[in-house]
Amino acid sequence: QVQLVESGGGLVQPGGSLRLSCAASGPGRIFSINPMGWYRQAPGKERELVATITSGGSTNYLDSVKGRFTISRDNAKNTVSLQMNSLKLEDAAVYYCYANVLQAGWNWRAYWGQGTQVTVSS
Repeated sequence: QVQLVESGGGLVQPGGSLRLSCAASGPGRIFSINPMGWYRQAPGKERELVATITSGGSTNYLDSVKGRFTISRDNAKNTVSLQMNSLKLEDAAVYYCYANVLQAGWNWRAYWGQGTQVTVSS
């Protein structure tokens, strides 16, 4: 089993910045995480992919966040971060960390964090 622990959500004004972080850990050895990323879900809407990054560093972004959000990861520490700049009202949502994990004794398995609230309000 793997736990994803998120941090960094909060309240920010439009145009502001926040940085989300997520760390994966488990009692067993983690061989690989591919990809890691962030999804979000606003009230009344479906969960959507915000950004993902492979172990090799390839990234994928939701069109509406391109140029404003940057995803990065530290493979050695099994962490992923999302730098969010120029935040807009429509970015407000619960953000979930996602990781597809290969762990000793297990096949590839997807895990989700508990979610962290991002509120954008003036």
